[in-house]
Amino acid sequence: QVQLEESGGGSVQAGGSLRLSCAASRRITSIYCMGWFRQAPGKEREGVARIYIGSGNTEHGDSVKGRFTISRDTAKNTLYLQMNSLKPEDTAMYFCAARLRGGYCSREATEFSYWGQGTQVTVSS
Repeated sequence: QVQLEESGGGSVQAGGSLRLSCAASRRITSIYCMGWFRQAPGKEREGVARIYIGSGNTEHGDSVKGRFTISRDTAKNTLYLQMNSLKPEDTAMYFCAARLRGGYCSREATEFSYWGQGTQVTVSS
């Protein structure tokens, strides 16, 4: 079991930055893969980025590539999402998720078993 708690959301103007954090209830070195997802009202949940905890290998979605960066701090058992050059279309509830089983880890929500409650990000123009 893994409990996840996100923080760091808020309201910013376009062009601004935010850093989201996701604290895990267990050592993240025991977690295979973690990801950030977002969901705007009326839209499907979108995989923003994922990271293999062991290797640190990352993958970012095309809509955020070059602006967002996923990272992890194994000493703090925390996952991060640094978001720069924010746009109004980035407005959504952001969730972190964890997957314990091995194999290829994509940004598909169905591959993740544990989820946080989410943190709201609102970007105004």
